[in-house]
Amino acid sequence: MTSQPPATPNANSNRLDRLYTFLSTAVDRGDLPGAAVQLSQRGEVLPARAFGRFAPAADAPPMQPDSIFLVASITKPVVVSAVMLLAERGHLLLDEPASHFVPEFGVNGKESITLRHLMTHTSGLPDMLPENQSLRESHAPMAEFIRRICNLTPDFPPGTAIQYQSAGIAILGEIVQRVSGLPLRDFLRGEIFEPLGMADTGLGMAGLPKERLALVNVPTEQIGADWGWNSDYWRTLGAAWGGMFSTVNDLTRYLQAFLNGGELDGVRVFSRATVAAMLRDQTTPMPGIPVEQKAVHGWGLGWRLAPATGWRYFGDLLTPGSFGHGGATGTVCWAEPARQTTFVLLTTQPAVWSEPLLGRASNLAAACFQ
Repeated sequence: MTSQPPATPNANSNRLDRLYTFLSTAVDRGDLPGAAVQLSQRGEVLPARAFGRFAPAADAPPMQPDSIFLVASITKPVVVSAVMLLAERGHLLLDEPASHFVPEFGVNGKESITLRHLMTHTSGLPDMLPENQSLRESHAPMAEFIRRICNLTPDFPPGTAIQYQSAGIAILGEIVQRVSGLPLRDFLRGEIFEPLGMADTGLGMAGLPKERLALVNVPTEQIGADWGWNSDYWRTLGAAWGGMFSTVNDLTRYLQAFLNGGELDGVRVFSRATVAAMLRDQTTPMPGIPVEQKAVHGWGLGWRLAPATGWRYFGDLLTPGSFGHGGATGTVCWAEPARQTTFVLLTTQPAVWSEPLLGRASNLAAACFQ
């Protein structure tokens, strides 16, 4: 029997050059201080490429392909996947009230909020606490964020609308800690990052090489602040909704594990059933959500699903069934099961300025593969 040649990415070199030129031009134009990018297809990974500088300063050293970035809300599906590991091990059910695990959460109309509501942004919780910035300015510990979230009154009954909610992911992180008996960062490292070979990823920067950390071009209110994205406080807080640090290569490995049904390099981390549940459209079947919202937002468990007309990170070309996430620090990652492709773009330009650029880069990346 004749052996088959190994699969290689079916990437069009001219189209790849367009993507790389687009990012290089964005740097030259001043739209992007720095970035790293990586694509893969059928498990074959293209070399990571870096653009721009390590920090916004004009004299900063060049960005490197293995630079570590604050990936912001890309943290969210990773935390959800940790809860799903507990589910597949029989520790919890997704339609159990969150207050079964965090009893103090079950007040002020939150008694019927389930883990599934928290995973699909249908809980009624707000994105951030009203006092989010003041808490960060005072260097509040994560326990204080959790206490304040537990005292909130939801904006609407669970399951009746879709509203992006970092507060809900914070509660999921607390549930992981209480059920597993481990700090969230330790659970993620031992159960997900280490088995998948994600050596440069952590919830917080503890144990990661700080000399490789790219600095975010922070908005005005964070310049010089000791609580912002570039501060030691944020690097150690370990926010479940946005405190993960990683590289393009590590996130490529994470996406590949999902395309492979939960395993990578012969190591199974998630069951196939867990992967299928996380990638299944969870919000369209919910009867209480208005049809017009379902047309704009599609959520699996933790993952944003394409097409998502309310989100420009993914661009316009991904096929149905694609999944991914973006982050406020100017990051995006997605995987396209139909063509077995992945795309990770990490930048240091906050999404408030760069979201259209991330969407255009996603279009360029999607067009690279046949």
